[in-house]
Amino acid sequence: MSNKNDIESANKSDLIASVGKSVMGAVPFVGPLLSELVDSLIPNQRIDRLTKYVTELERRLSNTDEESIRQKVKQEEYLSLIEDGYIHASRAITNDRRTYIASIVVNGLSDDEIEIDSSKYLLGLLSELNDTEIIWLRFYLHPTLAGDEEFREKHANILNFAPAYVGSGERELNKSALQESYRDHLERLGLIQGHIRTDHETGLPSFDTISGKPEVSYTDTTHLGRMLLRQIGITDE
Repeated sequence: MSNKNDIESANKSDLIASVGKSVMGAVPFVGPLLSELVDSLIPNQRIDRLTKYVTELERRLSNTDEESIRQKVKQEEYLSLIEDGYIHASRAITNDRRTYIASIVVNGLSDDEIEIDSSKYLLGLLSELNDTEIIWLRFYLHPTLAGDEEFREKHANILNFAPAYVGSGERELNKSALQESYRDHLERLGLIQGHIRTDHETGLPSFDTISGKPEVSYTDTTHLGRMLLRQIGITDE
């Protein structure tokens, strides 16, 4: 395996050679493929992001059967997944984001039960979420008030609810609007679902008297949401 410092100090040519040799098992056509990808799609200022991603990818593949990876990267669908991973990684600003991408790609390469189309779809889904929304998605994995206190304390600056009320300041209103938007976005993507509160007497949905929207008793992650969390490696299930 390549030394981490060597990878991080590499130029474009060194990076391509490192990827082709250490990650993909020196399959002859991988080098030219990645060379074209790097030269045409990845500006120089993004190379540092990509080298960090390569390091993470290499670390995760270190315990994977090399022969299995060799065979898989000869197949077009696996190469397509690798390409997608590099494109997404070149745009990833945070280390967390690069880790999520590497996790999906490695799972797609190493787990025979995961279909490549599923991994590619999850990469696309991940690209539609910012890092804050991922934290909120993970929050809804345990919807109870006492759920996963360690995680909530770690991300308290993000997860502290900011309910809007008459007399709220501009800062509180802004934070409340963003939190509501994050929740709506996750719900539109099918990653979380709100459970509507019903009137015990009529059996009909209860509506908020101010917004006119149905009241939600609690919100949790959907099966798709839990799948995404497992694939990016931030669920305790």
